[in-house]
Amino acid sequence: MNKVSENPFKNRTDGDMSLMVVSSLFVTLYLVSNVMAVKIIGLFDIFCFDAGTITFPFAYMLGDVLTEIWGYRTARKVIWMTFLCNVIMVVCTQLGVWMPSPDYLDEIAGAYDAIFTYVPRIVLGSLVGFLLGELSNAWFMQRIKEKTKGRFLWVRTIGSSVIGYLLDTLPFVLIAFAGVLSTRDILLMIALQYVMKLSIEVLFGTPMAYAVIVFLKKKVLGTRHCNG
Repeated sequence: MNKVSENPFKNRTDGDMSLMVVSSLFVTLYLVSNVMAVKIIGLFDIFCFDAGTITFPFAYMLGDVLTEIWGYRTARKVIWMTFLCNVIMVVCTQLGVWMPSPDYLDEIAGAYDAIFTYVPRIVLGSLVGFLLGELSNAWFMQRIKEKTKGRFLWVRTIGSSVIGYLLDTLPFVLIAFAGVLSTRDILLMIALQYVMKLSIEVLFGTPMAYAVIVFLKKKVLGTRHCNG
């Protein structure tokens, strides 16, 4: 008996190119979010959140696209590849911190060190949260798709994110900022990040996911619409 492929894109040039583009953007957005997370943004001296919160939901959106189009197993492979890329980034930037620089470039070296000496802790928190959040997001999205028989895309993109963002935000904030921020600020950051990520997902991520998924299905599969 012939083995059935997980996805219909196998051995199709358009599908391979689309997977490469989506995967590359997915990895890039996570790396960018980790670097941006060094910058803490304060609102009205009440709330604070890291700048990576702004770009992070769009990585989740692409994770939804990966799961929806190529399936959970393919999404899981890309997630683990992203994990590896994060590890490579922190190792390489840390090597840059340890390497000496000319005295007349002390100011530039100090700025570099200030950012990338802090990144490993942020990346550690991000990696733990990333694996818990993104893998659970992809898994729940696949299960919801099966339960709804492929209908109601918005239910699975938002429903899976409700769980995924929770399992991502908690470990990330606790590992990255415990001992740096006060307990009050940490609790507020967890609440604000969760609400912001979910709001961005609902307002921007899901509509973008619809557009990208419809485009990919039409381009590669030749279908005119997606269910939901």
